[in-house]
Amino acid sequence: MPQGFIADPQLSDDDPVNNGYQSLVDVASGYLSKEGLSRLEQAFHFGRTAHEGQKRDSGIPYFTHPLAVATLLAEMKLDADSLVTALLHDTVEDCDVSLETLAEKFGDDVAELVNGVTKLSQIELKSIDTKQAENFRKFVLAVGRDIRVLLVKLADRTHNMQTLGAVKKDERRWRIANETMEIYAPLAERMGITRFQQELEDLAFKELQPELRESIISRLEFLATEKEQLVPDICAELKELIQQHDMACEVTGRRKTPYSISRKMKVKNVTMEQLADVMAFRVIVPDSASCYQALGIIHTHFPVVMGRFKDYISTPKANGYQSLHTGVIGPLKQKIEIQIRTAEMDDKAERGVAAHWSYKQAENGGSAGQVQKLETFRWARELVSLLELNDEPTEFLENTKLEMYKDQVFCFTPKGDLIGLPKGATAIDFAYAVHTDVGDKCTGVLINERRRQLTTELVNGDQVKVIIEKDARPKAEWEDYAVTGRAKSAIKRFIRLQKQNEFGRVGKALLEREYRFRKTPFDEQVIISALSAFNLSAIEELYVHIAEQRIKTRDLFERLHPEQAIASNRNKRDRKQNTDTMPLPVFSMDSSYEGLAVHLGKCCHPLPGDRIVGIVTTGKGITVHTKSCSTLTKFVEIPELWLEVEWPRHQQARYAGRIQAVILNEPGALAALCTVIGQQAGNITQIQLTQRNLNFFTFVLDVDVKNLEHIQSIVSVLRSNKYIESVDRHSL
Repeated sequence: MPQGFIADPQLSDDDPVNNGYQSLVDVASGYLSKEGLSRLEQAFHFGRTAHEGQKRDSGIPYFTHPLAVATLLAEMKLDADSLVTALLHDTVEDCDVSLETLAEKFGDDVAELVNGVTKLSQIELKSIDTKQAENFRKFVLAVGRDIRVLLVKLADRTHNMQTLGAVKKDERRWRIANETMEIYAPLAERMGITRFQQELEDLAFKELQPELRESIISRLEFLATEKEQLVPDICAELKELIQQHDMACEVTGRRKTPYSISRKMKVKNVTMEQLADVMAFRVIVPDSASCYQALGIIHTHFPVVMGRFKDYISTPKANGYQSLHTGVIGPLKQKIEIQIRTAEMDDKAERGVAAHWSYKQAENGGSAGQVQKLETFRWARELVSLLELNDEPTEFLENTKLEMYKDQVFCFTPKGDLIGLPKGATAIDFAYAVHTDVGDKCTGVLINERRRQLTTELVNGDQVKVIIEKDARPKAEWEDYAVTGRAKSAIKRFIRLQKQNEFGRVGKALLEREYRFRKTPFDEQVIISALSAFNLSAIEELYVHIAEQRIKTRDLFERLHPEQAIASNRNKRDRKQNTDTMPLPVFSMDSSYEGLAVHLGKCCHPLPGDRIVGIVTTGKGITVHTKSCSTLTKFVEIPELWLEVEWPRHQQARYAGRIQAVILNEPGALAALCTVIGQQAGNITQIQLTQRNLNFFTFVLDVDVKNLEHIQSIVSVLRSNKYIESVDRHSL
């Protein structure tokens, strides 16, 4: 241990925290500088104090966990920032420590790394659904832009799995193990970290399928007892064979892990007795050329198992793994798998990303501070392909689907379910991704517990809560902000059905009016029987055509009842006389008050309480005006376009009322105007300055109100304000 870098003297030698700290220093001092070791000591004291009094499920001090995580990373020779992050990775989530404090004491890089690890730790896989697990893997990669975040998280999960037995609840142990198998073991494989991958797989396998694992272990132990010297003898024969050709080499052998044997049994659909290649041997040679030379020697002396040769040296795996793989009927007539590689390739296979850093830094002059980001390495970017774990056809796809998910974002529901969306997706897309009904009824959204607009673009890791109301409905303009096909299709479908429903109601009211004018009973069955003449299949379509003025009610009636047709001149004269005296047909607006077929006139801004009338407008349905609106003079000679319209009886919507206010040109006058409106529960949605002179300003304001009485109350209070010269409802 370097001088000046000692454990806390207040801790005894048998204290688990002190022992863990000394183990960490023993490993880290082999490659870290004095400055790095000093930072490690500072982080140790800070982290131990922050976690003071906290215990793990086993009852030992909690800080033994960060120490163990840091030691795992030190064994991979990670930089000082990574080890400091490991020691502090739980301080923000579990202790009263802020990211600002970490940045001040340990630098921005450490604070950023801790923040990344914290984000991953706060999210758990809530579903065992395969799609959810796949999305989670993509999300982990997406938020872990600095690979060190993922390395710390993998080490964290590895130590948690090593101590999983201390967790008392069976359900929690199973969930953690399942999450490990679904998420973290595949992630370790994609990052090329064999030591983490195999340990995570086997520890999870132990919890998820203990009986199968025990049976495999029993069989392996039996084979070991039966042929105790089998592995050493094969290693010795392979080494001797290669050295006979004047080539230095090291040969090691091992039996495969219980989980890898189980996976092979499942993939090949065989029993363990039928699975002959349960042993793997590794040949380490000086350079790449020697790898191929050793392969030739082995193939010359032993029968090759066809289809088992793979060249990952000329074509490395996406995670940077390089090696030659072959299967032979080897020494002692045993079917074995052999991997041939250099020492550097072997190091990279064991340490994955961390080893790449070491060699990259060596190429750059050994600068320990230059740690590469995820996007720096092409092979690392390919991690995001996350294809199925398979050595056969998907290996090719791994090299072709680069950055497959770079254009995706992953967000979470309040319950923790993960939703994958295209980059640029908005809260509208999220709502429809949850469920079509949620999208149709959404009125607002909370993103990370803050109220935001539905058009807000989402980013990785956002937690989104959709606010819905029973009577809400999509708006046509949402389609302009939706990105996903699902959202766009749902919005279009709803608008289409809404249009059919609303225009259908208008068309039916107009046709009923025509029948009343003709003094003929209205019978839908008669109309339905004649639909084919109009190339229509449903009466609702006919009503829509009428509302859009594509079919005139007069022409339709005379076609259905030719015997009641009236001479055109007389019809025109009588029609006007009868229309003037006949009561207008009544059309009741539903609770939506305004939609695709019913529009409130922008000229007069009618409000509930106003006496209103509807004018049928070609292609638009009904436009509602106050009966005093000057626009109605244009339709005096066309009474057949008029409809009596009623406000919905039970409405809770708010309406845009328009007022014109003349205020003094004095400081505070405009503020007084807005304040009064707000105090009276009005909401200004638009304000426009229309006139100004030396003494007065004239504003036109649109104010959301409940009804006529509400806006009259606002006008009354405004008139009493000292800054306001005059105020009235405004119309064009």
